Amino acid sequence: MESRPGSLPIYLQITELLVRDIAAGRLVDREKLAPERDMAAQLGIAVGTLRKALAELQSRGLLERVQGSGNYIRAISDPKSVYAMFRLELIQGGGLPTAEVIDVARLDKPKDLPKFGFSPEGHRIRRVRRLSGQVAALEEIWLDGSYAPKILQEDLSESLYLYYRTRFNLWIGRAEDRIDLDTVPDWAPPVFGQKPGAPIAHVLRVSEAQDGAVAEVSHTWFDHSVARYVSRLR
Repeated sequence: MESRPGSLPIYLQITELLVRDIAAGRLVDREKLAPERDMAAQLGIAVGTLRKALAELQSRGLLERVQGSGNYIRAISDPKSVYAMFRLELIQGGGLPTAEVIDVARLDKPKDLPKFGFSPEGHRIRRVRRLSGQVAALEEIWLDGSYAPKILQEDLSESLYLYYRTRFNLWIGRAEDRIDLDTVPDWAPPVFGQKPGAPIAHVLRVSEAQDGAVAEVSHTWFDHSVARYVSRLR
């Protein structure tokens, strides 16, 4: 596995991949994981990195390590994840989310977006989303301009909600998703594999900060042959 600027540390990428596999039912309660050396080789990482990821899983209550026996999954109902509000999964379930930023700009807010924030301007972030390396979606995120005068592309984290918390003390505590059919936007890069104007599944998300103010509005266009939208009720 590789770590690019803005990406999570490798051990946390592995942790989040396993958390999403647990949430999707690909790893079930009491399932025994492969021996650590075999598992590390399969993932292409060092054994020490894997052990750090497993220790993180254990700290979240998702893993039981039995001396002389092995590592066993504990499938709790609410696994803590930096991607807890990310709803796209591979068709077969799970998949580690990564993102490639196309551009970042501060612009006047489009009039066709739901009203949000207090500034007439917003930070527009366009990204390509992958799930375990497969191109799955395009994203256009608008953050209200009052939270920062400027956002630099090189500072962005793959988890924007984590970036908001650490940079702006902004916590996204609630989001409403509206799912419909739209068309691929005209800025879609060739790597997306779907031509601009083609019909595509679309999610409009309206996100609230910890004070109840609408802080962010985003579009996600996802390829239904690669990914599905999943919301689990607990």
